[in-house]
Amino acid sequence: MALQPTGHQPHGPLSTDELGQLEATLLPALERHHLRLLAHALRTLQQIAANQGLADSPVQPLPLPDAEAIRAWVGQQPAVAAEADFIDTLSQQLLASGAQLQQRAAKIGRSSALELRLDDLINWATEAADQRLVNAPPTTPPATPEPPPADR
Repeated sequence: MALQPTGHQPHGPLSTDELGQLEATLLPALERHHLRLLAHALRTLQQIAANQGLADSPVQPLPLPDAEAIRAWVGQQPAVAAEADFIDTLSQQLLASGAQLQQRAAKIGRSSALELRLDDLINWATEAADQRLVNAPPTTPPATPEPPPADR
């Protein structure tokens, strides 16, 4: 099972086409940013799992990489290798994102977060935004301004 799509850019796990898909959503900017972060975390965790050889493992469902594997992978990235505090922070963020992705995978019937697709994340974000709109309190239109008093 191939965990990593083709067409990746040398400076990130998301391809130009994938970034375009994310930007094409009609989500507000903050929600689109959150979606990009989750997609980046998903592709990164898939890459870590592939580097560990989990893609060839007969174990099903494929487990998320553990904290040690994530930290080791982050520490091997040239851009951050000398930044111990950043390595710790990014590793913790990837673990937290993995837990969030695993919850989403379970809700849609996938056995592992590593089986999620970009479309799954886009659908999730779009459904959540739509639900917030449905549940939003009604807004009242602005009051009509009073006409200015007539001169005497």
